[in-house]
Amino acid sequence: MTKKAVIQTGGHQFLVYEGEELEVELLDPTQKPSFEALLVIDGEKVIVGNPVVTGVKVTAEITEQSVKADKVTAIRYKAKKRVHKTRGHRQKHTRIKISKIA
Repeated sequence: MTKKAVIQTGGHQFLVYEGEELEVELLDPTQKPSFEALLVIDGEKVIVGNPVVTGVKVTAEITEQSVKADKVTAIRYKAKKRVHKTRGHRQKHTRIKISKIA
């Protein structure tokens, strides 16, 4: 059984395991990303942090610095008033690979 951990980054929580690739909010490219674990699952043993588990770090490596998400379109429309406006947004993410949970 592999070791799993719950990490928090960019206001989101992720359940991760070693070797997993995921997209998180944009990170600083000059630093090697490391996260504190909120919860650790090691086989049948579960350790819950208060708020973090002491002595457990989750390290990762950046595989791709800037990845754009799908486009989100916001529309403002008023019927019979000739008012309509369309805006679009593409959020930037960083793709990371979890290298070690220790």
